[in-house]
Amino acid sequence: MRNTLQDQLLKAGLVDEKSVKQAKKEQHAAQQKVAKNKRHVEADEVKLAAQKALADKAEHDRLLNQQRNEQATQRAIAAQIRQLIESHRQSRGDGNVAYNFSDNKVIKKIMVSQKIIDQIQFGHLAVVRLDDKYELIPVRAAEKIRERDASCVIVCNPQQSGANVDDDPYADFRIPDDLMW
Repeated sequence: MRNTLQDQLLKAGLVDEKSVKQAKKEQHAAQQKVAKNKRHVEADEVKLAAQKALADKAEHDRLLNQQRNEQATQRAIAAQIRQLIESHRQSRGDGNVAYNFSDNKVIKKIMVSQKIIDQIQFGHLAVVRLDDKYELIPVRAAEKIRERDASCVIVCNPQQSGANVDDDPYADFRIPDDLMW
């Protein structure tokens, strides 16, 4: 048998049956209110966690989309560069003279004719990199490529105004571009 404080006060005659019922009713209502507030707070916490998870997912998706867009842009630029090089590719001539140039601090060599070397030196032709090969293209095409990706243009001398390969007064005095020591 439970002997609660309310039972003892009721036996002692300090409280009546009506006030005991009223106290129990108030106590029960207070417990219900606390439980309801606790459920409401828990629901708010769940709601906040869900909103935070949605915001995190949205940020993650935005970053992924931005990365995909950058990759698509890079692929489009690479395709444009490839198309420019392939459509403007020039012949290397008979290929009996070695033309040396520097690519990322490494000396590279392509075999071209003397006329092609003159055109490169006077700024009419440029050397560009396509994958692991080197191609010769006109300077105008090289400028378009440089706008997209400057690392593809290896040699692009400034065009000398008024100097033509055929009109060169010093044509008989060739200066070698690669000295053998």
